[in-house]
Amino acid sequence: MQTPQDVNEFWLNEVGPAGWYKAEESLDDEIRSRFQTLWEDARDGGLTDWKLDPQSLLAYLILTDQFPRNMFRDDGRAFATDKLARAVAKKAIDKGWDMRVPEPERQFYFLPLMHSECLADQDRCIRLMLSHMPETGAGNLLHAKAHREVIRKFGRFPYRNPALKRTDTATEAEFIRNGGYASVLHEEAI
Repeated sequence: MQTPQDVNEFWLNEVGPAGWYKAEESLDDEIRSRFQTLWEDARDGGLTDWKLDPQSLLAYLILTDQFPRNMFRDDGRAFATDKLARAVAKKAIDKGWDMRVPEPERQFYFLPLMHSECLADQDRCIRLMLSHMPETGAGNLLHAKAHREVIRKFGRFPYRNPALKRTDTATEAEFIRNGGYASVLHEEAI
């Protein structure tokens, strides 16, 4: 059985910050082969002992919020454990556990809020990036603001629609044709 330390060692040290947001098939394949069974266990309600301390919980958040985005690109399963990650992250942040994890790893406590299709979660994510990520949060803050702007405009992330089998509205289809998230990110950067 894999441990929280296995997840953290892989993601934080082997992959590291340079690889966290790269879309690489080889990395996706490696995460799938090494961690899909573990993710399925978490999805099915297991790994409750991973929620008992800040470092183990960090691994749980990486497993349930980050890894599915790699394992299941363009597939609805990429978002299947978002609710689990978000609920656990909120409780941990309320306990101050996020502040017991160094930057830049701390961002993984906040990303479940950034990935939420709820505007209140988006607003909270931005506040946390501003107040709890003073050293490394600038890039994350830019992305948090862009995510929030998409939720403000549409109430959901239109680029998830195909994977979630949702129908685009005319406005969403136009948004995607005009660059989608990249266009919002560019506006936020200006």
